[in-house]
Amino acid sequence: MQILKQGRPRKRSYARIGDFLGLKKNIVALLAMVVLVGLGEKMAERFLPLYLMALGGGAFSIGLLNGLDNLLSALYSFPGGYASDKLGYKRALLLFNMIAMAGYAVVIVFPSWEAVILGAILFVSWSAVSLPAIMDMVATVLPRNKRTMGVSLHSLVRRIPMSLGPVIGGALIGAFGEVQGVRLAFIVALVLAGVSLAFQQVLIGNEKRTPVEKNSSSYGLALLDAPLRKLLTADILVRFCEQIPYAFVVVWCVSINKITPLQFGLLTTVEMITAMLVYIPVAYLADKSSKKPFVVATFVFFTMFPLILLAAQSFWVMAIAFVIRGLKEFGEPTRKALIMDLAPEGRKAATFGVYYLLRDVIVSIAAFGGALLWDASTAELIIHAIGAGQTLLPFFNAITSPATNFLVAFGFGLTGTLYFALFGQDLGRAEIPSMQTPSKKE
Repeated sequence: MQILKQGRPRKRSYARIGDFLGLKKNIVALLAMVVLVGLGEKMAERFLPLYLMALGGGAFSIGLLNGLDNLLSALYSFPGGYASDKLGYKRALLLFNMIAMAGYAVVIVFPSWEAVILGAILFVSWSAVSLPAIMDMVATVLPRNKRTMGVSLHSLVRRIPMSLGPVIGGALIGAFGEVQGVRLAFIVALVLAGVSLAFQQVLIGNEKRTPVEKNSSSYGLALLDAPLRKLLTADILVRFCEQIPYAFVVVWCVSINKITPLQFGLLTTVEMITAMLVYIPVAYLADKSSKKPFVVATFVFFTMFPLILLAAQSFWVMAIAFVIRGLKEFGEPTRKALIMDLAPEGRKAATFGVYYLLRDVIVSIAAFGGALLWDASTAELIIHAIGAGQTLLPFFNAITSPATNFLVAFGFGLTGTLYFALFGQDLGRAEIPSMQTPSKKE
């Protein structure tokens, strides 16, 4: 009797933790899938440039792979959302896993750089194509007052394979060499994706599809109503702030301000730890109140990073800048949850896919803009390539510098933050159900 009495409180405490984190069966299965597939993806994908070089692909193949990764990450969001709306998130995730597994199989069977590029088309953007279905599942399984927590857990758990995958992949390359080590990493990735597939099919229940709201049968920009368009506009401006200096941050820190590569790695660790520490407490607060203030806060952190980094000429000031960079995750899950709140019922995955397609395609321009603003010689090459040398070259020669790059980025971030603070909308505080009876199907 005493053992039973001790067991019940412990069981109730586990249930309370599960309720607090929104850990229903479907969500647990989803998180397991994210770890398994992500581990295989990061273990193999991070070393693809080495593999391409070892197979004789050269710098061209690496550039092609990087370009495909960026392009497909943007383009795959829309078909990912469309498939989830049409098939349901369970069958859509099954399809996406099988496509990724086919890509792994191509790379394993055919050891040539051309085959790697072909296989990469199938697996390199798994995260992008699956994200709308994952967000759809979170919005379907969890009540609105737990959606931010669900999205935050997904963001937090994603960082486990991001941290462990490259370590395991590097160990395989160290033990078996670049060619055999990477192929072994892909074999492990294929096995883990298969285990994930079994997990999701056994543990994820068949969802009841939400009826499509009236006047929500269209696709494309028509899915985004006025509040979502305002959020998208602000998000694009803030992402310009992030992407204009993105590729040059390591150059500023290591080449210009002369910190060591190891110290730069430590700065990245500081950023990751900061992000992981804020996810759960911020999700709890955001689910209990209006989401807009948390989105505004994350936009502020995006905006402050390039300004603080511009002033940073020592490791410790850079560490402060990277804490700020980590805090940009403060309201990122909240922003994703807000997209799902504002999206029409029955079309949430498609709306999420359209939002990310438009955002990422437009923001891809920022990478070119960043190069124009950073270095005069790079600006000269780009300007001559577009045939505007006589008109634009004197102007860019006069303004181009790292400071210009950071300050323009700050300007975009400030504009986006102020725009959303003034005009952005959300649905207000989510009501907490008085009784939460978990569904047997979840």
